[in-house]
Amino acid sequence: MGSILSLSVITSALELGFIYSLVALALFLSYSLLNIADLSTDGCFTLGCAVGAQVAIMGHPILALFAAMLAGVCSGLIMALLQTKLGVESILAGIIVNTGLYTVNLAAMGFSSNLSLFKAETVFGMFKELIGAQWYKLFVAVAVVIIVSLVLVWFLGTSLGLSIRATGDNEDMVRASSINPKFTLTVGLCISGSLTALSGCLIGQYQKTCDINLGTGMVTIALASLIIGETLIGSGSVQKRIVGVVFGSCLYRFVIAIALRLHVPAECLKLISALIVAIAIASPYLKEQVAFRRRKRAELQSRKGGE
Repeated sequence: MGSILSLSVITSALELGFIYSLVALALFLSYSLLNIADLSTDGCFTLGCAVGAQVAIMGHPILALFAAMLAGVCSGLIMALLQTKLGVESILAGIIVNTGLYTVNLAAMGFSSNLSLFKAETVFGMFKELIGAQWYKLFVAVAVVIIVSLVLVWFLGTSLGLSIRATGDNEDMVRASSINPKFTLTVGLCISGSLTALSGCLIGQYQKTCDINLGTGMVTIALASLIIGETLIGSGSVQKRIVGVVFGSCLYRFVIAIALRLHVPAECLKLISALIVAIAIASPYLKEQVAFRRRKRAELQSRKGGE
């Protein structure tokens, strides 16, 4: 086991886990709080990577983060407008936005299928000499996630944040309280899109490359991380749930890292992701069934003992 989980493997898994946790936090906002299945995640992730890569190539790696987030806000806004103004169901709206973003992403990349950032300065490289060659990427990833998490915890505690949380719980109650649920839904989806795009931008600078198919399957990865965190950490306060999401993302990357070290073909990783999601979703139900069978068995034994 020690040879499988070497220091470099652990470090790499943590780096990717923290970066991808931003997408999981985006789904936490849209899926867990707003009860919206946002299928535009794949395209929005690539959008953030493409926009961020172009800005980083121009020599502005930090500005690239904010540019990517702004692009993600635009994606979330379109997603929200389709639902609130045109009455499109959330799943269909996500499919429409995700399909349209493919062309938008190609345009952002100069109609090239990939971009190279090997000659460009990245936000990770800016801290290489300050932190050290081994830990600088992990430091940047952790710092960004901590900042985003703290801002998210603060925001969800404000009146607008509480309104967003209430919209997912009971939209009719929110409307009866003179709060516009369409506005809260729009704000929530815009923030969710910005987090997804920020993660894509960081991945692009982390890998120093951007590919048009980079975001394929991202919604599955994020959903796996989200469900793993909620299953293991459980529900509770917003702080606890956010910590659970980040933990789930890191744990998911450890599972993938171990699979790669065991020479599982890369083509099978999507299947592993799907299995992880299925197991994580089914685990609460399976626990209930196991507990029910134990109680039933105990009752039968007690009846036989009474006879």
